[in-house]
Amino acid sequence: MSRSADPRFTLEVAGMTCDDCAQHVAEALTGAGAREVAVDWRAGRARFSRPDGVFEQPLRAAVEAAGYRPGALAHAGAAASQAASGTDFDLLVVGSGSAAFAAAIRAAEGGLRVGMVEQGTLGGTCVNVGCVPSKALLRATETLWVAGHHPFAGAPTSAAAPDLGAMVSQKDGLVAELRSAKYQGLVADYGFEVVSGHGRFTGPGELRVAERTLTARTFLVATGASPIVPPIKGLEEGGFLTSTTALQLTAVPARLAVIGSSAIGLELGQLFLHLGAQVTFIDVAERVAPLEEPEVAARLGQLLQEEGARVLAPAEVVEVVSGPTGRVLRVHSAAGEEKVEVDSILVAVGRSPNTVGLGLELAGVEVDRRGAVMVDSHLRTSNPQVFAAGDVTGGPQFVYVAAYQGQLAVGNALLGDDREVDLLGLPRVTFTSPQLASAGLTEAEARAEGMEVAITVMPLAAVPRALVNRDTRGLVKLVAESGSGRLLGATVLADGAGDVISAAVLAIRHGITTSELAATLHPYLTMAEGLKLAAQTFTRDVGRLSCCAA
Repeated sequence: MSRSADPRFTLEVAGMTCDDCAQHVAEALTGAGAREVAVDWRAGRARFSRPDGVFEQPLRAAVEAAGYRPGALAHAGAAASQAASGTDFDLLVVGSGSAAFAAAIRAAEGGLRVGMVEQGTLGGTCVNVGCVPSKALLRATETLWVAGHHPFAGAPTSAAAPDLGAMVSQKDGLVAELRSAKYQGLVADYGFEVVSGHGRFTGPGELRVAERTLTARTFLVATGASPIVPPIKGLEEGGFLTSTTALQLTAVPARLAVIGSSAIGLELGQLFLHLGAQVTFIDVAERVAPLEEPEVAARLGQLLQEEGARVLAPAEVVEVVSGPTGRVLRVHSAAGEEKVEVDSILVAVGRSPNTVGLGLELAGVEVDRRGAVMVDSHLRTSNPQVFAAGDVTGGPQFVYVAAYQGQLAVGNALLGDDREVDLLGLPRVTFTSPQLASAGLTEAEARAEGMEVAITVMPLAAVPRALVNRDTRGLVKLVAESGSGRLLGATVLADGAGDVISAAVLAIRHGITTSELAATLHPYLTMAEGLKLAAQTFTRDVGRLSCCAA
């Protein structure tokens, strides 16, 4: 992909109501000679480049012939010219992760002049030290585990000793490939400038990077978050792993303590469990996955113990004592004090927004007690010239949320949009084996909002796909509004749960009821059928139905 040198324009288009409308307008403009056409039906706007010899009237006529009403045509370079004459950039982004790139791409497509400040490696957490490397290793270790523990008669397999160094090397190759293709390569494609160095605000409308003072019409803070280190006596002195450094290990620790048992702790803890480590999960909450539905979390904790892990919850590490043969954790629980001997400690108690040293106070940007940038529903900060997106805002820390917020912030700040953040039906996935995926509200959250709810908890043994897989260890839980039957939340513990949950997201966002979900066709012998079956349990005993019974 390369950007054309042809002048870029925006055309207001009325009458568009869906993605198909946008496609029709894009085809009409392309047929009339426009290039690099991007149409946003929600904004009612088309953006494109117009080569020499392509004139306005044929473009308008093409849009009209397609059944839509063309409006004002503007040269998108006008905004860039304004930036050049008054400020260094239209948009200056601090950070280079998912929120930052989503924002920069949308701004560049709108003809705006974009700068990006990055003091470290381009690409942020997800591609470098988060989602991509962790899931690559999780898949490798899951394959290793299944080879030695599958349930099928007559299919002998074996698993040799793992070579973690080879796994890490392959993972690093994938990270480098994706960083190049999805981040570094896009800088030139979209034509924005990367400024290397630490950025610090020196006033409400300027950012200092090394020897440069940069100005912009709008700033976007998208600096992400970093692992929290709890104030445990002796932890710093004894040393510990984080989600970043754990992915760099080339040897498997014999005994590993995981402090924290939400998504990151569970994923990495099970990863090393599958590699042969003796793993102990420790959490101050009453169970692993404390933010998820209690029935599902309890089952996941049981599964980890069946695989050989220890789970201490609720329990608190009060001290780490280092010695010549390893480390000893003093752990307090309801049963009293226990000493846990380990070789390595993985800290996974959460992530803190990266705002220290940004000079936000000089920019008039307020932060909360956690250091997170405070934003309104449009992602504006207390300084109307500064927006923020992604993990740095202290909201849900998912890469897809960050990207969504990045493009939304730019639209609101510079492209005439007026959109609020909408996370209804937000999905979340913990990539354990089996996966834990959920969307929308838990039962407790719905009741806390004053809703009357009906719930169902269905064992995975009711799903034919699980029976065929000979893995019925999971559950499906649905939360619905009493009376209306509107689906409010769903949680799935099963193989491929992260793929299954997408259907629940759509159902929640569009107000679908459990009776409508139960009546919807789901393909047989897929795990997705579990949603249909669980919805049926509100009114029927699925154990008394034949396979595929409607």
